[in-house]
Amino acid sequence: MALNLLDEHLSHCVTRAVAEGGPGADGKLAEASAAIARLVRS
Repeated sequence: MALNLLDEHLSHCVTRAVAEGGPGADGKLAEASAAIARLVRS
């Protein structure tokens, strides 16, 4: 379940934020990194 949510988030939110650039992209990448870290720890 967690992997599906992460994959969905990366596919939509992070990809769009990176394509648009700006401060939103940095925030989304940090959010994705934090989610991956939580997943690895669990």
